[in-house]
Amino acid sequence: MPETEESLRTEVLVVGGGPVGLALATELGTRGIRTLLVERNLRHARQPRAKTTNVRSMEHMRRWGLAGRIRAASPLPPDYPTDIIFKTRLFGREITTIRNAFYGAPGANDLYSEHAQWIPQYTVEGVLRDHAATLPDVTLRFGLALESLDQSTDGVTAELTDAETGQRLRVRTDYAVGADGSRSTVRGALGIRMSGNHAFAQNINLVIRAPALREVFAEGRSIMYWLVNPESAAIAGPMDTGDTWYFGFPIPKDAPAPTEPELQALMTAAFGRDVSPEILTIDTWAAHSLLADRYRASRVFLAGDACHLHPPFGGYGMNLGIADGVDLGWKIAARLRGWGGEALLDSYEAERRPVHARVIEEAVANYAVLAPDLLRDGLEEDGARGTAARAEAAALIMEHKPREFRTLGVVLGSHYSGSPVTVPDGSAPPAAQVSDYLPSAHPGCLAPHLWLADGRSLYDLLGPGFTLLVTDPAAEAEAEPLRRAATRLGIPLTVASPGDARLPALYEAPLALVRPDQYVAWRGSRIPDPEALLRTVCGLAQGVQENCANELLEERT
Repeated sequence: MPETEESLRTEVLVVGGGPVGLALATELGTRGIRTLLVERNLRHARQPRAKTTNVRSMEHMRRWGLAGRIRAASPLPPDYPTDIIFKTRLFGREITTIRNAFYGAPGANDLYSEHAQWIPQYTVEGVLRDHAATLPDVTLRFGLALESLDQSTDGVTAELTDAETGQRLRVRTDYAVGADGSRSTVRGALGIRMSGNHAFAQNINLVIRAPALREVFAEGRSIMYWLVNPESAAIAGPMDTGDTWYFGFPIPKDAPAPTEPELQALMTAAFGRDVSPEILTIDTWAAHSLLADRYRASRVFLAGDACHLHPPFGGYGMNLGIADGVDLGWKIAARLRGWGGEALLDSYEAERRPVHARVIEEAVANYAVLAPDLLRDGLEEDGARGTAARAEAAALIMEHKPREFRTLGVVLGSHYSGSPVTVPDGSAPPAAQVSDYLPSAHPGCLAPHLWLADGRSLYDLLGPGFTLLVTDPAAEAEAEPLRRAATRLGIPLTVASPGDARLPALYEAPLALVRPDQYVAWRGSRIPDPEALLRTVCGLAQGVQENCANELLEERT
């Protein structure tokens, strides 16, 4: 038995210290919510896993004041091309190239406020961890393993054990969140099951050190090389501009893990020469397509891989979990501070689950065409036969693979139309797209972005709570009644009137109510009942949405 037991009281307990848990803790801590984050491991993994922080995650980093730190922490220089090069072997023949993968090229684009950033997951975790540690209301505790959860009507009690000392920690909290990965202890404690398709195949990722690979940079720099050959079809890429690389490949589902000599032989075949790589880490993983049957059990929630799993093709995984943390974070904060109702917490699953299902479908489609599927006879030959084989492979690549690396329609276009905390306006949601993204202010969509004439991002004008965006100055008189209603209800509200002539057409309404997560909750030309509107979007009253929606539909028609 441990000699001592510690007791703590907090408002939110976050179990899991990866990017999802850290994003959630940051969102909560930024909003003044006392948060305890616990992680069973003392050290973070050094496998890169996710390597791209997409445009939407970078927009959250911008909100938190971290976008510059993320870019400064990247091991690749700002001008490094974010291209995907397809070759027969690393020192072999080039097949084709997909440019500007994940929209990582620097430069202002009206579609988003931040371009994507190539950066290993463990580096992102480091930036988030260092920042969260500076937030007065956030406490980080590593080396603590969750043993049990017990719920009552007014809170949650968690029992944890220190991995090194055996000391027991009892935590009393208002809410708890399991952001503890695919083998979630929290999910198991709640008795929640995952449904879908289990392991398609095994995959092995290596991190290696190989000075001889510097020569590759002279032939064309890339964040990822797809190596298409019959001996060792694989994916590889630089972790920095020095000697560290990642190398990944699939193996049959029930095959034994390769020995180190076999791994060396596979790399020699994939690279096209022996570069004598030093293996630094080995990570074996399986691709799944799974969703949790439910995301909430009373006061305990699931986020990230704890409630959804998919093949890591498309750069969605970590980014999808960060978005979970943001959505859940502002809603829990609203509930704890009294301006959000239970319906707001219920909307977490209602909004995020369809997005997760869509991303899983996309990732599975991407996983269906891997490097071995691109093989063609004669791919490495000289002469007309080789040229024709490479052209055929290039055509196949351009038919199937751009959707994996040009995902703006999914990343920015996924929406919450029909959510119980948005107000319909009679318009139809935008059609689902993958690569193309057409901004829409339909309620439930991400607020369309613009760069303003003074160089600011439109998003920089949005407040930490709700924002009434006045796109047409003629409608500014509507702001004061809404501001008074927000004050009565204790709802944080900012009014922004940028005065940009492009906004009325972009938003198709003179007014738009934007949520703390930058999604549109309502739009229109006048607000018949400001208090009813605010109660609806904050989940404060049942039955209000229908009345509010009917009034607004009458106005629109």
